[in-house]
Amino acid sequence: MSHRQTRRVVSAEALAQGVLAGNRLLMARAISRVEDGADDAHAILRALFAHTGRAHIIGVTGAPGTGKSSLVTVLAQRYRMAGLTVGIVAVDPTSPFTGGALLGDRVRMRTLSGDAGVFVRSMATRGSLGGLSKTTGDVVSVLDAAGFDRIIVETVGVGQAEVEIAGTAHTTLVVEAPGMGDEVQAIKAGILEIADILVVNKADRPGVDKTIGALQMMLDTGGAVARPLRHHGRLFQIEMPVATPEQILRWQVNVLKTVAANGEGVEEVRQQIEAHRTWLEESGESKGREQVRAAHVLETIIQAELERRMRANLSVARFHEMVEAIGRRAIDPYTAASELLAAI
Repeated sequence: MSHRQTRRVVSAEALAQGVLAGNRLLMARAISRVEDGADDAHAILRALFAHTGRAHIIGVTGAPGTGKSSLVTVLAQRYRMAGLTVGIVAVDPTSPFTGGALLGDRVRMRTLSGDAGVFVRSMATRGSLGGLSKTTGDVVSVLDAAGFDRIIVETVGVGQAEVEIAGTAHTTLVVEAPGMGDEVQAIKAGILEIADILVVNKADRPGVDKTIGALQMMLDTGGAVARPLRHHGRLFQIEMPVATPEQILRWQVNVLKTVAANGEGVEEVRQQIEAHRTWLEESGESKGREQVRAAHVLETIIQAELERRMRANLSVARFHEMVEAIGRRAIDPYTAASELLAAI
């Protein structure tokens, strides 16, 4: 029996128990099953679900080149110094040849290797937009069940589609850098709307004051208020009741400076994350955001299942017939889609 075959004999129950026991090898295998969409992936996640909901999830997003990976590495080190364990999900671009992650973040975070209190997992986007993989939330759940105190999710850095991280994280950091025009990109992408904390990294570069000033001006113009509790999914849109200013302690989005290369300012970022975590609990915002996060997860599962059923029941030959008919203008694509779905 091959080594690959040997690995597959581990049951879903055994993998789940291994995750709960903190067995790193079984944790890695469980994550692989979940990420690959194995037949027993759902069984693993079902067994772990009751043990989730304890970790604080930190999203780190921003354009490529802003130093997100360096910031995440130092931030994880700071959390370890504070006695907390850290799980890191680094979403990398997909290789056009293998379909796997390019593992750039794993290489940059090699300074964390050997620390039993840190677990780093690189994931490929596999064609997903929004800076995340379709299974990112499931991998976060595995790390949550494993008992990590803080889970940091670093997006791939694809620009205007980065806002998806807001549906996964409790606290979202948006990382900018001087001289990259990112403040303009932030306006285009709506990035400022999802930021709980703004970080200007590489603050030792020229133009840092201009960048901070532009971001602060946009914050002052838009006001510093709690992020609206909405879920604008493809299938459903929900909006949770938002407390009035008299009922809620308002969160002030601050702009912080860091130089992750030497650790400057990163401890202040960690303290701000913890302050935001406290605010979420004291203001009641935590419950609302968790419901929005649950809506995001549920819709993702429904979409995946609908797609699976469609692929299983849709006739490939009939699909190609419709494609050919559309190309001849013999039928419009909306009618064709209706007929195909009706057949399913």
